[in-house]
Amino acid sequence: MNFMSKSAAFGGGRIVSMAAAAGMLLAGAGAASAATVVKWLHLETDPKNVAAWEGIVKKYEAQHPDVDIQMQFLENEAFKAKLPTLLQSDDVPDFFFSWGGGVLKQQSETGALQDVTPALDADGGKLRKAYTPASVDGLTFDGKTWAIPYKVGLVSFFYNKALFAKAGVKAEDIKTWTDFLEAVKKIKAAGIVPIAGGGGEKWPIHFYWSYLVMREGGQKVFEAAKKGEGEGFLDPAIIKAGDDLAELGKLEPFQPGYLGATWPQTLGVFGDGKAAMILGFEATEANQRKNSGDGKGLAPDNIGRFVFPTVEGGAGKPTDTLGGLNGWALTKKASKEAIDFLAFLTNADNERTMAKAGMLLPVAAGADDGVVNPLLAESAKQLAGATWHQNFFDQDLGAAVGRVVNDVSVEIVSGQMNSKDGAQMIQDAFELEQ
Repeated sequence: MNFMSKSAAFGGGRIVSMAAAAGMLLAGAGAASAATVVKWLHLETDPKNVAAWEGIVKKYEAQHPDVDIQMQFLENEAFKAKLPTLLQSDDVPDFFFSWGGGVLKQQSETGALQDVTPALDADGGKLRKAYTPASVDGLTFDGKTWAIPYKVGLVSFFYNKALFAKAGVKAEDIKTWTDFLEAVKKIKAAGIVPIAGGGGEKWPIHFYWSYLVMREGGQKVFEAAKKGEGEGFLDPAIIKAGDDLAELGKLEPFQPGYLGATWPQTLGVFGDGKAAMILGFEATEANQRKNSGDGKGLAPDNIGRFVFPTVEGGAGKPTDTLGGLNGWALTKKASKEAIDFLAFLTNADNERTMAKAGMLLPVAAGADDGVVNPLLAESAKQLAGATWHQNFFDQDLGAAVGRVVNDVSVEIVSGQMNSKDGAQMIQDAFELEQ
């Protein structure tokens, strides 16, 4: 048996090895008296986070003595390797961590998952109303929701306040793509690198193309392309998004050598004060510090943040957001107790507690006030008002198409490919997957 009771999986808040845990479980076999066992699989190795979950589990079990929550936590690669086998085995978990997007959609098509739409809509939609609408929509395919929302991420611009002041640029004046390009020109004219770019791993550049597609075409165009409807990825709005990206590329806004820069190196460029902006995750403030040369990076009060600008004439809204969306996918065998526990795990009180601990940006309605870090709080507030939250394109479209999106984004911004050819490559990759 691979899943462990809490006494086996943890030792004083410390994660122990899987082999040792299994041995302890065998030694204590038969000790558990709970009528219903709920098996939880996750990829987590941070003892602080695990300890927080253990506290939530203890609270739930105290209220439900007939339920035993058994947890198994694997590191990232082990999780990815083991999950497909587990889903087809007798030791299948009741629920597990999901990135959403194309991976979740593919898992739903195997028949291994439980459609959680009925659970969300029971009792007049009580559970559905407990989450932000965008988080539920992001885990829904063809009218069916395949995971309970857990946490959300957001990609936005972060900037060095001192460098902006030196260049005479005000972040609050950057509302449109034209405003943004003008700011890039002004910063460059002041002898400052405008943007820290990470072209080596390619996916950081796809943030630009993705957001521009969202701003030019809006949700309707992107959803149609994903369904193979209309002109697909050759829609004029998508081609125009590529043109916008090419226009940025012509300004040579990134640091020298950006095409070979990894994401940690890119964060280091920003953290060392060698670029005025970076388009990155909600945790950019903490991550730039870790990757800076001195380990301190920019002081928090020297970092500002602004949303990705709108495009004049585009169908997208400034409240449409891009970022990760994670949930708990329930398997076919999952019991009503598993769903009840997940509703408890992700309720506003527990999500607020996890947010205060810096574990997540919450999806529970009203829990965004638990985020205490000022920059994270800005992201949480923006997400709480999101009209459409889109998972990363390279995840949402699946691995094969996602790779092409990343490649094309870099090729367009570096001037090696025009936007129409890029759109055609993505469309061709998409059709191959159908």
